Formats: sequence, structure tokens, C-alpha cells
Amino acid sequence: MQGDKKTWGKGVSVKHFVEEMFFNPQWYHYLFILLMFPFSLIYGSIMYVRRTFAKAQNYDIPIVSVGNLIVGGSGKTPFVIALALQYADVFVISRGYGRKSIGFKEVSAKGKVLVNVDVSGDEAMLMARSLPNASVLVSENRHMAIDFAKSQGAKCIILDDGFSRVDIEKFDILLEPNSIKNHYTFPAGPFREFLSTRRKADIIAKEDFDFRREVTIENVTQRMILVTAISNPLRLDTYLPKYVVHKVYYDDHSYFDEIVLKKLLEEYQATSILCTSKDKVKMHGFKLSISEMKLKLEIKKEILTQIDEYIEGQTNA
Repeated sequence: MQGDKKTWGKGVSVKHFVEEMFFNPQWYHYLFILLMFPFSLIYGSIMYVRRTFAKAQNYDIPIVSVGNLIVGGSGKTPFVIALALQYADVFVISRGYGRKSIGFKEVSAKGKVLVNVDVSGDEAMLMARSLPNASVLVSENRHMAIDFAKSQGAKCIILDDGFSRVDIEKFDILLEPNSIKNHYTFPAGPFREFLSTRRKADIIAKEDFDFRREVTIENVTQRMILVTAISNPLRLDTYLPKYVVHKVYYDDHSYFDEIVLKKLLEEYQATSILCTSKDKVKMHGFKLSISEMKLKLEIKKEILTQIDEYIEGQTNA
């Protein structure tokens, strides 16, 4: 059994070192953390001043932000999907990380997908394919996207990764994952702002308390190769079945080559490629056997009730 073997994609070994320093630091990381600490203080202070003096624009429409304080994954995309399924005429606005396009793009309109994954990026495409009644937009300029959503009759807007958007008046949901051992700000740690900034959120949703991950695997086969391009991929280990014979990690948001994946299957005599749903949208049309790790979030009823009350209050104001 080769289940403990891992291959890091080109250029990913340095990123792996940084991700390990951020999320699971070992003794040898602390020299780098110490060296980076002064820069972390400067960066955190700049972000504090920015948040303190920012003037938020009111758009007269319920805007719910789902974000976090750390770089990398914390369940934002599945949380947005679970939340957007609760409402009609909802628009999801994302920056579109990892996409090969720039500017404003309409990814889907009321569930109809309008572009390919190169244009949307993997997270936005996953949301578009998972939300049959919602519309998904990507734009670096969130203000432009909000104006467009309003012009199209949006009744509610969900901002993906919007906690740091201090220039928009909104209802902030801050997701807090488990087991973050490094609480320094970037570049010494994974935090985008000082940890104390968490008190600015309207809701702090803690993993395994306020929301839980449910993972199922479709098309389980006897010899699978895990291929993934997500941040901090080691977090998947908890959910992997014993049939995984090799693991290949790419940089976050990387795209895949069908020929390369086919060679991996042949090299390890594997029966399928195992990937996350976020990865699978970038394998659309591949003539390969693919096993999918499907992630669903169960959100505590009290959290949903608070969001409902905010939306109803804004709608009736």
C-alpha cells in the first residue's frame, strides 16, 4: 500500500512549507516566524487603520458576507452554497480566484451556466453548478457587481470572501476553522488581520459547533489517486478512504492536464482519480474515471435564524 506517498506539483514544495508554517508549524518553522514577525506587525497595523477609517457604502439591499480571517480554505464556498439554497432571487458575488479572465463576468443566471471554468474560476463554477436557482457573478470590483445584481432584480446578495470588504455595508459571517495553531498575521502566519478583528463580525461561526462538514465519496474504486489543487490539502486526510494509493498536490486553483492524469493512473495502476468537487469542475469533459469527494455543510439552525432576521429586517426597512 502506497497511501502515505505524496507528490507535490511544480513549484508547490515552497508553498507546502509556507502552508505547514501557517496551519501546523513545526519547530523549524519558528525561525522564519520570528524573522517575519516585524513585517506581520506592520501589515496587521495597516489593515487595522484601513478598517478603522473606512466608510462603508449602503446599497439598500440585504448583503450577507461569508468570510474568514485566514488565508486559504475554511469552508467558505460550501457555506455560501448552503446559504444561497435558502433564498430566492439571490445573487452570489465572488472575486473569482484562479480564473483566467479579468473584470466583471456573469457566470450564471438563475442556475443557467453562461461561461466555462477558465472564465469563472473553480470556486465560482462550483457555486454556479450547485445553485439551480441562484445567479453567480465574478468581479474584482464588487461595487460594479452589486449594482448589476440590483439591476437584475436581486432580493439578496451573498458576498463570497467579503469580510475584508470594509467599503461595503453588510452583515458579516466570520467562519473559524478548527486547529489553527499559528495566530500571527501575514507573512508570519495565516491571518489577514489581527485576531482581535473577529469581534467586528455579526456572527462568528465555529467549525464543528456552528457548522459541520459532511463528506461523501461518489464512485469509490479499489485503487484511487488523490489529485487536488486546494489550499492546505493535508486537511483532506481525515476523510480519505483506505483505497488511496498515492496523493498529488498542486498549487491552489491550478488547472489539470488530462494526459498527465492518465499517465498517473497508468503509473500507479490506479482505477480512478479522487478529487474534491472544486477540482472536478476543472476536469469537465475528461475521459477518465473520477471519484468525487462531495462536501456539504450542516449549519446550525440558530445561525440561519439570525441571517433570516437580518434579511427580513433589511427587506422591510
